[in-house]
Amino acid sequence: MRKSILTISLTILTSSIMCAQQNDDRKQRREGPPKIKQIFKDLDSNEDGKISLKEAKGPLKTDFKIIDTNEDGFISKKEMKKAPKPERPEKKENKK
Repeated sequence: MRKSILTISLTILTSSIMCAQQNDDRKQRREGPPKIKQIFKDLDSNEDGKISLKEAKGPLKTDFKIIDTNEDGFISKKEMKKAPKPERPEKKENKK
């Protein structure tokens, strides 16, 4: 009996956590592209105020040479502000 109650409790707890994570993911997706401040917080691992090629990820790494306009090997916040925006697929409208 105790084993059954424990199993049910764990199942409910796990389900609740998964639902909460999905809601957070949806909220983040709705907010649009990340802000420059958030990009630097996530990628600038040595906190020097610049992103190196080693720290860059994804489209930022792919387009590093384009974004690094002064060719110093780092992307500054100023360069990031002037960077071309990545193309995003068009969102499909939900028709009900």
